[in-house]
Amino acid sequence: MAGPDLITLGCRLNIAESEAIRTLAKDQDDLVIINSCAVTAEAVRRTRQAIRRTHRARPDARIVVTGCAAQTDPAMFAAMPEVTQVLGNREKMEAEHYLSSQRRLGSHAAGSTPAPEIPAFAGMTEKVKVSDIMAVRETAPQLASAFAEHARAFVEVQNGCDHRCTFCIIPYGRGNSRSAPAGAVNATVNAMVSQGFREIVLTGVDVTSYGPDLPGNQTLGTLIQRIFQQVPNLPRLRLSSIDSVEIDDTLFDLICNEPRLMPHLHLSLQSGDDMILKRMKRRHSRADAIRIVEKIKAKRPEVTIGADIIAGFPTETEAMFENSLKLVEECDIVHGHIFPYSPRAGTPAARMPQVEHAAIKERAKRLRLACEARRDTWLKSLIGSTQSVLVERDGLNGHAENFAPVRFRSPLPPAEIHKAAIVALENGVLIAQEAA
Repeated sequence: MAGPDLITLGCRLNIAESEAIRTLAKDQDDLVIINSCAVTAEAVRRTRQAIRRTHRARPDARIVVTGCAAQTDPAMFAAMPEVTQVLGNREKMEAEHYLSSQRRLGSHAAGSTPAPEIPAFAGMTEKVKVSDIMAVRETAPQLASAFAEHARAFVEVQNGCDHRCTFCIIPYGRGNSRSAPAGAVNATVNAMVSQGFREIVLTGVDVTSYGPDLPGNQTLGTLIQRIFQQVPNLPRLRLSSIDSVEIDDTLFDLICNEPRLMPHLHLSLQSGDDMILKRMKRRHSRADAIRIVEKIKAKRPEVTIGADIIAGFPTETEAMFENSLKLVEECDIVHGHIFPYSPRAGTPAARMPQVEHAAIKERAKRLRLACEARRDTWLKSLIGSTQSVLVERDGLNGHAENFAPVRFRSPLPPAEIHKAAIVALENGVLIAQEAA
């Protein structure tokens, strides 16, 4: 083996951070790092499942659990006998924690400089290293130098969240919003392009909140504008999930007019009902969501829309749910991420009147079917077209600019952009041959 095994659950930010961790923990062949997610109870369950599965497969390996689930409930993971160590979201970016006990003592003896002290959130023990994430004021350094399993590079531009949606545990796992300096972001993007990456994905917890904590009048729009100016040979830039009410004028103009910014937006909508949106403490209305999609598509019709939608939020009636269901058509959602609501301890929504589990499950299924039907219609409309596709490491699969999944009939050079003639649709994937 060469270095640790990494198991990543959850968001694109976790993917980016796992690649940084891979560099930090290099040469630790006896190590398995599980970078967890806490967005739903199901995500936590999958983390525990991954720990047990890993221990059965590699009983002699050290298992380190980190990420949002470890940050918000370190005691639960520390109590698992399979776990060697639990690291918080700050500690996971400190290389010394991945050393074996003997090598860690040697590192201290050699005079390594410890990170600045942050108050303990869970109490520091040999097994648990979790500090108060709310006391963290800076983003971690951009450490990723290679992305072993992806043709795209994920670059963290922001972390944390200042909003307190009533259903969300993530601010308690990630802390308050903090932005990476534009110069550091540009340097990382330039380095990734120099290494051959043809697409960069900007990630964060709340990426459209980028900038207010930095000097000057910086926004996500001005950051992207600066990236395109300073890294002119970057072919493709993509955004992870964004909040529609935070799209600034510069960002809107780039979305509509800059061909290197991919025509694919994933919006954090959560519901299509105004009362539920208020109870969630979201900052947009149903009309706001529909309006921004209409404005963007009027300027750039090829933009495809993805969205997060929660089914069965507390107090949601059938009529309220129907408003979310209709939003799939009204916002033309073809990339739907549907979450059955699950209460997260410590959040206000967990104390609200809950919807029956069976109703939540049934509503989530209906939302998924609605998104799948709209997605299927959209994918069929692309048959006969020519798409620009970034081919993944396997040489066969990739994604078009609009994030449509594409599979070539014959292998092509990986991690390159190829013209694809779309000839069929099979099992939700476009089938292509290389265009002349």
